[in-house]
Amino acid sequence: MAELISHKGRVVSADSKKVSVEIVSESACAACHAAGLCGMSESRKKIVEVPAPAGMEYVSGQEVEVCLAPKTGLKAVLLSYVLPVMFLLILILSLSLIGLGELAAGVISILGVALYYLILYLFKDRLAEGYEFFIRR
Repeated sequence: MAELISHKGRVVSADSKKVSVEIVSESACAACHAAGLCGMSESRKKIVEVPAPAGMEYVSGQEVEVCLAPKTGLKAVLLSYVLPVMFLLILILSLSLIGLGELAAGVISILGVALYYLILYLFKDRLAEGYEFFIRR
């Protein structure tokens, strides 16, 4: 079996149905010893809501590990990066082939990708059902 995708985090709040875990996501530069001087490092805090496992209690401040199956991680990469790039390339090439100018083809293609991301945003709740996080202590 493939390794799980996991991130360490800290419990922010917990009830009987869900546990909110804060994860600090860092870029590769953030771990560098010169990151403070360079200004290129980036770290962001994300809150992930995870269904509370039956019989387990969590308290604020407790350190946990949030896990996701690799298959669902690949699905997220496909939806958020691969498909939009393919869509952009198909739009640009097809609009250029029908004789549209470069500027118009570029603008329409970018608007097409923006529409794609808008549709993803509108269906985010439905898409979120396919991703199941779980907690490992």
